[in-house]
Amino acid sequence: MEFRKVIQDRYSCKKYSDRKVEEDKILAILEAGRLAPTAKNLQEQHVYVLQSEKSLSEVDKVTPCRYGAPVVLLAAFDRNNVYTYPGEKRNSGIEDATIVATHLVLAAADEGVDSCWVNRFDPDLLKEGLGLPENEEILMLLDLGYAAEGVKPLANHFSRKALSETVTYI
Repeated sequence: MEFRKVIQDRYSCKKYSDRKVEEDKILAILEAGRLAPTAKNLQEQHVYVLQSEKSLSEVDKVTPCRYGAPVVLLAAFDRNNVYTYPGEKRNSGIEDATIVATHLVLAAADEGVDSCWVNRFDPDLLKEGLGLPENEEILMLLDLGYAAEGVKPLANHFSRKALSETVTYI
């Protein structure tokens, strides 16, 4: 798909059909995340593919926002493998995982797979429920699947501020 169409057409899907996501599409989405840039190329991200009944049940315990998606990608990063910026006030973990997650979202749209970025959950509870390593911090969840019949973007999806309200040249 042409990039502009990908970014214009993708939306946060709020109800999924029972249709399974094909393994080749999941792999293409994961590959796009793997290719995302990270500070100093540390590649501190770790993406978990949650599709078992047990792992999806753990997601459902911490958020109402799975919307029936058959697959959820969990993006995390290794706190022990981040670049600390000059001034030592922040590090690359959150931003690098966010770049990876954005690649996942856009690749899903490019593959014709619907998605929803989920951040309404307690990452510590989910980390415990899934038994993830102590050194990893969860950034977000990404529902993946195919929209149920009749599902459309929310009414405010296409509402965007003008560039003049969000960009300043100095």
